[in-house]
This record gives sequence, structure tokens and C-alpha cells, in this order.
Amino acid sequence: MTDDIPEPKTKTLAETQNNAAWLAEEPDGETTYHLELNNVTIHFFAEEWQEFLALARDLVKQNT
Repeated sequence: MTDDIPEPKTKTLAETQNNAAWLAEEPDGETTYHLELNNVTIHFFAEEWQEFLALARDLVKQNT
């Protein structure tokens, strides 16, 4: 028996020396987002990612 499970297609959205944001197009059609901060990785579904981006935009506005 072979494992014919398709691999997710990934795309790097942004990265620095120690951090990265990337997405994965899952075989089931779901898109997941991943935020790697040093040795911690946070996983988001699409709706959660949009909420996180709104939070990040608010943080930038308040700190510029």
C-alpha cells in the first residue's frame, strides 16, 4: 500500500532572519497561515489570519 496523500502547496509571504509568515494550500482546499516567531509557530485558519492582520494594522497605526 502506498501513501498517495498530496502535500500542501506552500508559499512564503514574508521573512526576516528569525521570523517568517507563510501559507499552505491544503489538499482539502483549506488555506492555512503560519507565523514562525523564533522557535514558536502559530497556525491560523483564513478567518483567524484576517483577524490577526487587522490587529497588526491597529498596532502599527498606534505605534507610528
